[in-house]
Amino acid sequence: MDHPRHLPSIDGQTLKGERSGSEASPRTPPNAFQSEKQDTPGSDSLPGEFPNAARKASLAVHGPRKWLGLAPHAELPDEVNHAEHSHLWWSKVKILLKEPFAEMWGTFILVLFGLGGIAQVSLSKNQPNATDGFGYGDWQSICWCFGLGLMLGIYVAGNSGAFLNPAVTLTSCMLRKLPWRRLPLYWIAQFLGAFLAAGVVYANYINGINAVEGHNIRTVTGNTSTAGIFATYPTKDLNGVTGSAFLEQFIASAVLNFVIFALQDDSNKGSFVASGAWFPLGLFFLMFGIAAAFGWQTGFAINPARDFGPRLMSYAVGYGNEVWTADNYYFWIPLVAPFIGCFFGGALYDIFIYTGESPINTPWFGLGDLVNPYKSAKTRLARQRQEEIV
Repeated sequence: MDHPRHLPSIDGQTLKGERSGSEASPRTPPNAFQSEKQDTPGSDSLPGEFPNAARKASLAVHGPRKWLGLAPHAELPDEVNHAEHSHLWWSKVKILLKEPFAEMWGTFILVLFGLGGIAQVSLSKNQPNATDGFGYGDWQSICWCFGLGLMLGIYVAGNSGAFLNPAVTLTSCMLRKLPWRRLPLYWIAQFLGAFLAAGVVYANYINGINAVEGHNIRTVTGNTSTAGIFATYPTKDLNGVTGSAFLEQFIASAVLNFVIFALQDDSNKGSFVASGAWFPLGLFFLMFGIAAAFGWQTGFAINPARDFGPRLMSYAVGYGNEVWTADNYYFWIPLVAPFIGCFFGGALYDIFIYTGESPINTPWFGLGDLVNPYKSAKTRLARQRQEEIV
């Protein structure tokens, strides 16, 4: 009889796997393709089995997935492993990169809704056919768009943990159990998703941009500038005041990761169980609140992918070098501050509230690991292998 096995997941959910209590070893997952029957010569399949080609194709991606850090013990659902089309080359690519693809498209949805909202609000100002005669939307519309985009993006990226933010991803590697091996692929996926979303928004609103700026005219500063649709730029009140701009990005990012860790913490129950299926809705309200409270001065980037990907796209479509040099080279602040802010927010939660496994909950708050980082990384990897996370 098979018994369900539950593994704690870095995103507060539960990775579920099945293994036989009598046949599976603690370290070795069962082979989903093993059968009590042996293949007979000249036969592509046996009763109750799928074609050998499909089984071999699915097995072929398990090695690369493990090397990329994409294979916890609950490697892939049986319906994916056993799909008859899994021998097709694109199906193998999808199985191999299932989590990075989820991160890419989840980030794509987040940025698509967010930038689309900014574009509609900014380009439709003073439209005579608007309901109120002023335009289609206001700042609250932008808050709604980013909140809804984040919530829907989390649903899209459920397979990967739905980080959708390089800073949150890095903090989860440092303070939670997200394997470091996943970090490069997740970062690439997140930046690429944001870049593609900006391209789609630009293509959709190119006529509106031309109407505001002039045909083939693209500017970063000035009354008719549209660069702010894609990347964040500080208000004139903060022009050149780097410290204030950095501080706002830092505070908003710290709040973001602090609340994310709280929503994922099953031990922080109080009168309710940790968010679980309500996690996306909780993040919707969190994003809406951050946008409403910390959005005016710097545009609440709080996500390096959300800012850098669209900024790169705006540079590619003709906004010029000013996307990097404007406001005293402001571009580095939304790229760097979220990393520092998210780690600070996550560490703050672990110091005062979290009682689970974390470097913060070790002697000297984990600072001893800095003395011998190689040994620390080796110990962490061994523990993750023992827990069958990698």
